[in-house]
Amino acid sequence: MRKYLPLILCMLLLPLTLPAQTQQGDFLENIGKIYVVVAVIGILFLGIVLFLVYLERKLTTLENQINHKHGT
Repeated sequence: MRKYLPLILCMLLLPLTLPAQTQQGDFLENIGKIYVVVAVIGILFLGIVLFLVYLERKLTTLENQINHKHGT
């Protein structure tokens, strides 16, 4: 998990380096919907990351059980 931390940070900071938004972005900002869109995307991303961490822990537990059972 720690080896992916720099990649995750780069992905989170990438929007800060992108050029100015198009007219569609300005429209969404003007009506206040952009914050809803950003919040939904953030929640989905967090959910996926948490699910992957959960799967990683389950797989590690199963691998440890298999290795212990075979005596290696």
